[in-house]
Amino acid sequence: MASLLLLWACLIMPATRALAAPAGGAQQAFKFGQSGTSVGSGPRLGAFLDRFSPADIVPGADRIGPPEGQPAIARAYAGDTLAGYVYLTTDIVNTRGYSSKPIDVLVGLSPDGEILSARLVEHHEPIVLIGIPEAKVQAFIEGYVGKNYVKEPPRPGAPPPVDIISGATVTLMVIGDSLTRSVMAVARHHGIGRDGRRAAQAAPAQKRILDLEKADVQSWDALLAAGAVAHLHVSVADVNRAFEENGRAGAADRPEPGEPDDTFIDLYAALVSAPGIGRSLLGEAEYNYLRGRLKPGQQAILIAGNGAYSFKGSGYVRGGVFDRIEVIQEEHGIHFTDLDHQRLADLMADGAPRFREIALFTVPTDAVFDAVEPWRLQLMVQRIISVKEKAFTAFNLNYALPQAYTKADPAAAPAGAGQVAAPADAAQAAVFEETEEAPALWKQIWASKIPQIAIISIALLTLIAVFFFQNQIVKHEVFYRRFRTGFLLFTLFWIGWYAQAQLSVVNVLTFTTSLRTDFSWEYFLMDPIVFILWIATAMSLIFWNRGAFCGWLCPFGALQELTNQVAKKLRVPQIKVPHGLNTRLAGLKYILFLILFGISLYQLGLAEQFAEVEPFKTAIILKFVRDWPFVIFAIVLLLAGLFIERFYCRYLCPLGAALAIPARLRIFDWLRRYKTCGNPCQLCAVECPVQAINPEGDINPNECIQCLNCQQLYHNEKRCPHLLQKNAKLKRHKAPPPDAGIPGEVVASRKPTVRPRDPSSEPQPVSSNP
Repeated sequence: MASLLLLWACLIMPATRALAAPAGGAQQAFKFGQSGTSVGSGPRLGAFLDRFSPADIVPGADRIGPPEGQPAIARAYAGDTLAGYVYLTTDIVNTRGYSSKPIDVLVGLSPDGEILSARLVEHHEPIVLIGIPEAKVQAFIEGYVGKNYVKEPPRPGAPPPVDIISGATVTLMVIGDSLTRSVMAVARHHGIGRDGRRAAQAAPAQKRILDLEKADVQSWDALLAAGAVAHLHVSVADVNRAFEENGRAGAADRPEPGEPDDTFIDLYAALVSAPGIGRSLLGEAEYNYLRGRLKPGQQAILIAGNGAYSFKGSGYVRGGVFDRIEVIQEEHGIHFTDLDHQRLADLMADGAPRFREIALFTVPTDAVFDAVEPWRLQLMVQRIISVKEKAFTAFNLNYALPQAYTKADPAAAPAGAGQVAAPADAAQAAVFEETEEAPALWKQIWASKIPQIAIISIALLTLIAVFFFQNQIVKHEVFYRRFRTGFLLFTLFWIGWYAQAQLSVVNVLTFTTSLRTDFSWEYFLMDPIVFILWIATAMSLIFWNRGAFCGWLCPFGALQELTNQVAKKLRVPQIKVPHGLNTRLAGLKYILFLILFGISLYQLGLAEQFAEVEPFKTAIILKFVRDWPFVIFAIVLLLAGLFIERFYCRYLCPLGAALAIPARLRIFDWLRRYKTCGNPCQLCAVECPVQAINPEGDINPNECIQCLNCQQLYHNEKRCPHLLQKNAKLKRHKAPPPDAGIPGEVVASRKPTVRPRDPSSEPQPVSSNP
């Protein structure tokens, strides 16, 4: 209890100072995100501009103008010269993390679109409120400084330019995604990076579509000269130079073998859904077959290559995805799968060379792709540094469909000289809406974690099987004990320290708060493993109360039980708390939860800080790499657990209390009991590791962790007094064998009293016939 008071003292002092400090301090806003800025009332940029000097946001600037436009930006000037632009990410894109609250990053852009500065000015993320050093978070954000996503758009789904900080993965991925998407949205909307002119001020170009009537067949050289076939040549020297400039340690130490001028890859690409290009490269029969397969508006791309490097690779054979190539158009990316692929033997155009690989890809119908707009084919090249490390670099093949293969869209109104163009704001709003339709970040995260999702799904199905067939499994005591220990090791090492999927009472508080404010499933889908565990835990409450999570899926609970097992083997004395005292101490966790819940109704950020009564972040997420008060608190709880099994779970865990409250709603009772349990037998109650069995014999569902120890005793014919008595009674009343004799009679011999007949000694019958 002293360590608990010490920890809360460390928490309440900075929290009190934060509430008493005047709003507007950058330090206070970063740590606690309680500056009081309104959300949803329009552009919030102005609330943060006065926190920094102009030169801190845009180097060289001496003044910043007022917010303007939609979405809002502010222009920064050095004298009378435009030095850059300033905006807030939450004014541009929906930047919300796991807390479902905005994550505000103030960004400075140069006139050509380069990120000059980026500062986190306000957030409500529990994972970085306490425990993650401020310098690490800011270092991650500053890793985007110097990037120019206008000139070099990012590859969708690509890893951030800075390593993700352990313990803040979801939050930092959200920040990185918001930076890239907001930069592109602001640039496109305000014309940044386009010779300093706003795109909306220029006369709108006539919309063009594919010309399906242009079907003349051309030679290979003519297609290359017209740009209908794009070409990229990469030599061995180009690859080695790219890895040298990559900056990754060890990447340049393994150069590509061969002469510098040798061809690494000779790559070609063409849009063959354009009739003239398709008929020339595929031939009449193959093109007609392709047109029959394509749906209205669907496009097809041909890729061919020669050289030492394969653009196909082998990933599509193993997983169905061509991971070395990607078609990128603005912020949208397309990865092809084996279902989109058709292998071709050769090209039909006159003069076309022989190719080692030719692939025909159909663009998926759900992909965002405009055939008449420029796009690029990105080729990913990897180099193995060690068994566990790889370095990557990329080369781009740019493609722009020649205008000769397009025509003006007759359905679109022409932009004549005397015609009034559409209002600039409407055009810009359309561009802004298009940017907002980019694939959601949570979908990218789920797609990247398919192997982890499969592993946790198998683990959950295994646990369900254990519960459903518990009566058969617990009869094999040695196997069951080993299995439980193995599952707890998986929970600790994989779910906890690897996947960092430790559930927390903060998740409960965030969920209840979002129900009262602006609930959205998207916020909770950011971490697929945590989301799956929450859904599984919620469903398990109906069947097995809180025990399915607390007894099997909680990494810190597993850590406590495993360390206690070691303590028992080392003969550390175990303290048996009297039942009355144990019941009263168990109520502490409910008091802690109600206090945290009440604080969350007042201020969620403050409740998230006091939720540090949970040692989960210290012991599991940050692996004890943290400030000493938190580490000491976690170690004290683990030391207490060596003498009282699952000490923290039993008396202090507010998450366990939150899950125990609906335990009475369960509709099944899986744990079997005898009528004699509790009267007179007390064996299960004495041996229950968490003292969840009352002396009367009934099991307290609020405290039970579903360890099934009582069920092992229930089926143990050598230890359960009820079964011993039952078997003894059956043995006493069992019918005696036929030769058992009369009770009390002494049987001298069991041998038969009549000798058996000898067939040879018996008289033979006399025949009456002569």
